[in-house]
Amino acid sequence: MALKEKGIAAEFLSSTKTAKAKDKIHEDLGSGKPSTRLLYVTPELIATPGFMSKLTKIHSRGLLSLIAIDEAHCISSWGHDFRPTYRKLSTLRSHLPDVPILALTATAVPKVQKDVVESLHMQNALILKTSFNRPNIYYEVRYKDLLDDSYSDLSDRLKSMGDVCAIIYCLERSMCDDLSAHLSQRGISCAAYHAGLNNKMRTSVLHDWISSKTKVVVATVAFGMGIDRKDVRIVCHFNIPKSMEAFYQESGRAGRDQLPSTSLLYYGVDDRRRMEFILRNSGNKKSQSSSSQEESTRMSLTAFNQMVEYCEGSGCRRKIILESFGEQVTTSLCGKTCDSCRHPNLVARNLEDLTAACSLRQRGGSRVFITSSTDAIDGGQLSEFWNRDEEASGSEEDISDIDGDGNEAVSNLARSKVQSRLGVNEKLDLLQRAEEKYYQSESTNKQRNKVDKNAISDALREASRQRLQNALKEAQQRIDDFKIETETSASLLEDECYKKYGKTGKSFYYSKVASTIRWLKTTSSVDLMNRLSEIDASSSPSVFFEAEHPLTPLPASDPCANEETGNELSENAITETIPCDIPIESSFNTNLPPIPSFAEFVNSKKEKRDRSSDTKKHSSRVEKKTRIQ
Repeated sequence: MALKEKGIAAEFLSSTKTAKAKDKIHEDLGSGKPSTRLLYVTPELIATPGFMSKLTKIHSRGLLSLIAIDEAHCISSWGHDFRPTYRKLSTLRSHLPDVPILALTATAVPKVQKDVVESLHMQNALILKTSFNRPNIYYEVRYKDLLDDSYSDLSDRLKSMGDVCAIIYCLERSMCDDLSAHLSQRGISCAAYHAGLNNKMRTSVLHDWISSKTKVVVATVAFGMGIDRKDVRIVCHFNIPKSMEAFYQESGRAGRDQLPSTSLLYYGVDDRRRMEFILRNSGNKKSQSSSSQEESTRMSLTAFNQMVEYCEGSGCRRKIILESFGEQVTTSLCGKTCDSCRHPNLVARNLEDLTAACSLRQRGGSRVFITSSTDAIDGGQLSEFWNRDEEASGSEEDISDIDGDGNEAVSNLARSKVQSRLGVNEKLDLLQRAEEKYYQSESTNKQRNKVDKNAISDALREASRQRLQNALKEAQQRIDDFKIETETSASLLEDECYKKYGKTGKSFYYSKVASTIRWLKTTSSVDLMNRLSEIDASSSPSVFFEAEHPLTPLPASDPCANEETGNELSENAITETIPCDIPIESSFNTNLPPIPSFAEFVNSKKEKRDRSSDTKKHSSRVEKKTRIQ
């Protein structure tokens, strides 16, 4: 399309072309003087005998002057995006021996370059290459495990940059939808793009982004290939990429106009483990031998470890990128254009916090943290870490501080170790006060910082409604003479999905929405109307409830008159008689007794022993008095 706008007669053959359009191109190629100057095809098409015979005929007429292979790293099994059909391009040299071959790639490490030359049987190949350095891109890594909310952090970052063009890459389609909905709610012009959308929707999103109607696109990694938009100011990877080559290619879509741009990567330990799991299992194909599977997995994990080093290393990020492509450079080349060089102390501190957080998560168990700040032995700092599960395996990384008012009591408790004059009761009182304040602080912090990552947000529900509405519009186009209010119907269908699986979490909810969308693609108008009618009717449960279980009204005198005798009511009476002002739950006491702390348990035992002792003394006195009488 871009070449045609420049006046170059270019065409392409792919599955998206209609049969009529394909026939027209083939007819032109078979003519005496073809008007087509440049033809784009897939490696899968070249591998077919029919198309190869056409190329051979064109070559025999002296009309084929060059074969250009884009994304040539796909030929190599060492490449980050190896495709077996690219390997079959090696037959081009045998069928077309004297036609020049040009291989092009932006992400070929030295061993991939060598593999490409050998696979294509290129003799005495001229190799032209430039540096992999992109001096106008600022590289930065942010750590999800140290952020309260990575979604909000990203939206704040985008807002701080102004109304700029951006690409955000996610690992999963559902995350694309979720993040896009969140950013849209925060006032950012945004849309999702992935294979789960139909062709029409994807084309619309792409057109709006290229024409600047939409500023930010949240997409899976396939987005951006072949798109040459020069003013992308930021490329964000919301999940860690599978290799340095993939990361370099995707982040390189920023700043092609040579103006300052940013590559931002959000790194999370859970994301790393998920990607490791995917790579370990992606090679499990029946068509491969066990040795080739192992080799493929090993290569994938080796490539992925470069990305982990990029995220978890404290060195210059630009230097790590360039050295992975075989360039030996000094740190001074960066010129503080990565976060590690511009803010080395902050990055080092973040990595220490990340290591400590990972260590604590791996250990698990129930912990008590005890720290004293100033009045420790010999003026040094005294700190202890207790873990009930692994008492013998403490380390320096296991030390943590307690915030808030609990510090004073905890400090006193630490000093009590050297104050041997204190008795057992005094130490127990100190322990009790410290424990109570610690758990009060811990409970408050948990309630304050509690984020249910599996909860279904309003933004996600809105994105699901939008997807359902699009599916309904397609169904409306598919079914003749069928009119429906798509917005209202989408809300009803989404509400049905949420009521069924809202409490079980995102996974089941996603699955229900997806199955509903698939159902809409094949359902008839009658089935659709029946289902909507059923949902609409079930949205008023009180009507059916009153019909099946008539309410028994209370006496008009006092709605709380039966409060004292409520325990005498039978179970059936309770379920059938619902007071207007008192909830059903008030008839039952379902609260379990609180679990006592260690100090409370010891004190209660002591009180029981004291009461038992007093009872024995009293009974002894009574018995003695009786004998005297």
